[in-house]
Amino acid sequence: TKTLMGEVMKEAAFSLAEAKFATGDFNQVVLQNVTKAQIKIRSKKDNVAGVNLPVFESYQDGTDTYELAGLARGGQQLAKLKKNYQKGVKLLVTLASLQTSFVTLDEVIKITNRRVNAIEHVIIPRIERTLAYIISELDELEREEFYRLKKIQDKKKAIKAK
Repeated sequence: TKTLMGEVMKEAAFSLAEAKFATGDFNQVVLQNVTKAQIKIRSKKDNVAGVNLPVFESYQDGTDTYELAGLARGGQQLAKLKKNYQKGVKLLVTLASLQTSFVTLDEVIKITNRRVNAIEHVIIPRIERTLAYIISELDELEREEFYRLKKIQDKKKAIKAK
């Protein structure tokens, strides 16, 4: 998509050069006739695997109030210029959406990796040590109980022997 963006912007720059050659300086005419932006950006959130990703989309707001004025080929060149830059803006919006998604996912992956490392290197060893301690204590209690039962049996045998 980035290579396509380069091609689209190159084509738009050539269109600008062609329009300037065909019509001369048209900046003032365009600036006087345009009151507000026609292409606007809408932002929404998309949930991917529990992660809210920002998604941008462009849309056309209103109609074209600036009907291209110009004789013969000049008007056509301005229309081509406008079309090429609109294509560039839409592609830029797509790239921006992808870029922010990549950055957000990268941050979430880093956070998840930190959690995994904490679980693997801190929590699991702590639980394993606690488990080993509990097992050793239970074994010790079992040996003490076995010894106590043996003593009781020995005392009972000694009492029966008397």
